Amino acid sequence: MTERYDISLNTPAGQLTSAVEVPTGFVPVSAIVPMMRRLGEEAQALEERRSVEAGQAVSCQKGCAACCRMLVPVSAPEAFALRDYVQTLPEAEHARLAQRFAVTRTALLARGLWNNLIAMGESTAPPDDAALEPINRAYFALRLPCAFLDQDVCTIYEHRPAACRELLVTSPAEWCQDPMQHPIAALPVPVRIGPALSLLWGELTEQPPKLIPLATALDWAARHAQENQPRWQGTHILDRALDKVWRFLSQAFQPK
Repeated sequence: MTERYDISLNTPAGQLTSAVEVPTGFVPVSAIVPMMRRLGEEAQALEERRSVEAGQAVSCQKGCAACCRMLVPVSAPEAFALRDYVQTLPEAEHARLAQRFAVTRTALLARGLWNNLIAMGESTAPPDDAALEPINRAYFALRLPCAFLDQDVCTIYEHRPAACRELLVTSPAEWCQDPMQHPIAALPVPVRIGPALSLLWGELTEQPPKLIPLATALDWAARHAQENQPRWQGTHILDRALDKVWRFLSQAFQPK
């Protein structure tokens, strides 16, 4: 059974009002992922509307896929939710996906990056952007397509991580092919859902929050499957998740 909640959030781009259905029983933390992604997308839509009104339309389009060669971080709940989805795929599609992930792993091992990515997901230290920057640069230099891409089209579009949804630009799309040489004008992100979910997971499980590279997320979720077994009441998860959302929104209103 579910219960309906009306949520109202003030964002820098305007007020967001949304109705959500929350399980009344006990569920794993990954159950909140679809709702959180939708909230993030609705907040992002307000930012996009504001940008268009200011004469800056989003230039991202189907097939450009430059951002699909970047190091994408996902939260633990997203990793579990993604693994659950992948396990529902038809056998043939699952086999093709496994083959693409094997190619990715081989390429990262050859460049000495695989173990670094595994270590990121297992680290007990808080995520540190400065420390991760060299790995980000080395990863993007490979121009390695995401294993979920097929002919530069995302095969998990409806289930893609929050970080993928949040990267929108108003600068020319082709500039994303070489962001070191071209200044990328990214749309502001009022609520980073991945980090919010990471904080939520850390609070509920009493573990350090962490972000996991997408390239290793399925492996991570398989190794840590037992950690998605605990259950919490759906309304409690929602309450704690919204606490993290409000925290990010309060930061978004701070003077730059």
